[in-house]
Amino acid sequence: QVQLVESGGGLVQPGGSLRLSCLASGFTFGTFRTYAMSWHRQPPGKERELVASISSSGLSTTYADSVKGRFTISRDNFKNTVYLQMTTMQPEDTAHYYCKASAADENNRVFVYWGQGTQVTISS
Repeated sequence: QVQLVESGGGLVQPGGSLRLSCLASGFTFGTFRTYAMSWHRQPPGKERELVASISSSGLSTTYADSVKGRFTISRDNFKNTVYLQMTTMQPEDTAHYYCKASAADENNRVFVYWGQGTQVTISS
């Protein structure tokens, strides 16, 4: 059974930093190195949005415009973990943050898994 377990959320003052971690396990198709990983967030009363993504190799990353220059996504393929370093955080970063793993096989069958998420609250 695939599990994505996020950690590192909490309450931070504006301007502060947090690092989220997502530990993945139990893949039945491929390994952690097979999967592109991404972080998404859902602010209160709003839809879930993509924050950042990283390719399976870790060589390619993308960011939402709202977090460029402040957030950094990275992965450790030996630890089966993806990270989201968040700096200069603002109240609008308050959201439930989710980790996602995605891959496709040679037949274009798609494998997508989500974690349960971790709450991040920015408030003074």
